This record gives sequence, C-alpha cells and structure tokens, in this order.
Amino acid sequence: MILLSTAYFPNIEYCSKLISNPTVFIEQHEHFIKQTYRNRTVILAANGPVPLIVPVVKGRGAKVKICDLQISYDEDWQRNHWRTLFSAYNSSPFFEFYADDFEPFFQKRYKFLLDLNMDILKVLTGLLEIEPEICLTEGFEQVPEGCLNFREKIHPKRTGSSENNDFSCVEYTQVFSDKTGFVPNLSILDLLFNTGNQAYSIMKDGKMMRRDFE
Repeated sequence: MILLSTAYFPNIEYCSKLISNPTVFIEQHEHFIKQTYRNRTVILAANGPVPLIVPVVKGRGAKVKICDLQISYDEDWQRNHWRTLFSAYNSSPFFEFYADDFEPFFQKRYKFLLDLNMDILKVLTGLLEIEPEICLTEGFEQVPEGCLNFREKIHPKRTGSSENNDFSCVEYTQVFSDKTGFVPNLSILDLLFNTGNQAYSIMKDGKMMRRDFE
C-alpha cells in the first residue's frame, strides 16, 4: 500500500508507484501546498522543460483542504495548456493516438481540482492497463498501517529519482532529445506521447533498476 498526494498529470515516478502497489490511497484532507505537483505538471518543449499550472481559487495564504480547493477560470488556462501540449508533442509518435483521451480534460470545466485529478488518474490507469485499488483518505494523518507515505517525497524540487532511491528514470527518446538531451521524470504525458504502449515496461524497468522495498 502507498499514500500519495493528488497530482495533475503526474510524473513518471508517481505513476511507477501505481504499477507496483495494488492499493493506493490519495490524500484529500491535507491543506493545499503551493509549488507542488498537486496542481502542476512539467512537459518538454523545444526550449526545455515547461510547467503547466492549474490556477486555483484562494490558492495563496488561505488554508484550504484539497477536497475543497476550486479551480479558477479567470484565465483560459485550459486552452493554453492544450495549445502548449499540441505544440510540444504534435510531432511525437503517439500524440494522435492519445489526443482524444486527454483533450476532454481541457474542455470540461471542473469545479474542484481533486475531481479533475481523480478523473485524469482513472484515464491513465486505463491506458496503462493497470488496476490498482484507488481510495481517498478518510482523514488527514490517518495513514493505514503498513502504508508507505509518499505525499511529500515526489516533489518538483526533487528531479530524477526520489530520496528513497527506489526509482530511476529509464532513458527513452523524446521529441527534442537532440536539442535538450534527455530530461528525466517529466509528466506521464511525455512518456506516453513518445513511447506509447511501451510506457508500462519503461516504468517497470525503472523500478527494477533499484532495490524495490515496496
């Protein structure tokens, strides 16, 4: 079992936890933490990594539970995110294959960030052909016995692999590899658009490269 924060199009390390743990708890009672993957993802564009951030209502200063955190539509972030993804990955081998699965997330107006992220997670597990039992936590700090807590260990400031050394990102061909070199541990979108149905095996190989204590 593992405990994760919610995440917007989570990175490869996060998704590797989904393929190696039959039961996954998603935290819904913590207060929103800024500058984390809870409302952002990082993709690779022509000039390097680009963060895509979902703006939230009362995201600054106010203590708002993740389950109550609303998405702001003061700016057309959905259109901007999709245009950025299209520009970055339109020439990738599998963009057209997956576009219809992901484009609806940039059209439907979700009220709550958690609902958006949970629906994204459902689509991702389906595309990766994995079936972990995904549960929302019943209360903050109520970590089930024997459950590994990764809420703060997968973070934008920790690139490449986690501090627990149980994951290493296997190198794969990216659209702009010849210009930027390989950039590890980006959004799962980068892996899917570039490798298609090989994404699962690439993540599994990453887990096997290090001691898997899970």
